Amino acid sequence: MKQRFEYKFVRMGEGWLGVKKSETQNYQQIVDQYAREGWRLVQIFTPGTGAYGISKYFELILERPTENA
Repeated sequence: MKQRFEYKFVRMGEGWLGVKKSETQNYQQIVDQYAREGWRLVQIFTPGTGAYGISKYFELILERPTENA
């Protein structure tokens, strides 16, 4: 039987003109925190939606196996 996964999307750093600098320095701690809960980082998504195409936020995409596999 195939393994099933659940996903979590964590939006961080949302700013008016771009991603808040303080958040770019804290994301590693956030990833470590979720890893202790069994989540695995899959991707960091940064859409270009702010001023001059700069990302207004970034989103951590995490996954972990479901218990009901």
